Amino acid sequence: MKSVIITGTSKGIGLETALAFARAGYKVFATMRNPDKAADFKQKIKDESLNISISAMDVDSDESVKQCMDAILQENGSIDVLVNNAGIECHGSIEEIPMADFKAVMETNYFGVLRCTKALLPLMREHKNGCIINVTSIAGKIANTPLGAYAASKHALEAVTESLAQEVKPHNIRVAMVQPGIINTQMANDIGTGKDSIYPQSKRFAGLFAASLKTPTHPSMVAEKILEIAESNSWQLRYPVGPDALPFLQWRASMTDEEYVDWNAATDEDWYNAVQNTFGLNARQVNAD
Repeated sequence: MKSVIITGTSKGIGLETALAFARAGYKVFATMRNPDKAADFKQKIKDESLNISISAMDVDSDESVKQCMDAILQENGSIDVLVNNAGIECHGSIEEIPMADFKAVMETNYFGVLRCTKALLPLMREHKNGCIINVTSIAGKIANTPLGAYAASKHALEAVTESLAQEVKPHNIRVAMVQPGIINTQMANDIGTGKDSIYPQSKRFAGLFAASLKTPTHPSMVAEKILEIAESNSWQLRYPVGPDALPFLQWRASMTDEEYVDWNAATDEDWYNAVQNTFGLNARQVNAD
């Protein structure tokens, strides 16, 4: 039986990915910071008799990752697939976000992935077999205010994943990145919350998310793509996921850096009109109340 470790499985993409792999016949090791908050997940595991073990692991902690990974490997012997999904979001202007928040996002979204990857790589390399799938984001290629801190962490993750792929291919270890667009998760819905900012981009970008989520994309779509990658023999590196992911990436690639900066630095009226004309989304609606 193939086995998989998935991080950040308490909700959203991670939870759906754990369910998808278990339904496909994998032995799933689902990790999260606080398993006590996973009552609904545990009930679904019971109802469907799924082969999922839940473990406590904080990807921010060297000790927690080591203890959890050692326990899993002692039980299972080897792991076929690692899905690095755990991530947190932070939104606000560069000026207004505290330094501690910048560090926290990088600790989870970047260093957390490295901790988990480094814990399994020696065994995968020894067995000359393995698949590592990192959940990045279209924010790993597109930097938008007020998601500067988040985008920075995902840009870093994209870069180190690309480097990793080069290193481990000779050892028959496949590496891939999944780049979700706007997915109906708590993280995406939280973009519209927070304090008022002196920068207008924060409020209006929340409108873009709210408009997109009027026709929501369920996180199971991302989970299905992750499972598909694991089951394939493909060495493809990047996989945009969601109806808006590739269009957003292509739209950004069609502009010069200076055009992109001007697009996001425009007045509210010009920006809202541009979003309406370009994407057919009424981003104003979030401010209608």
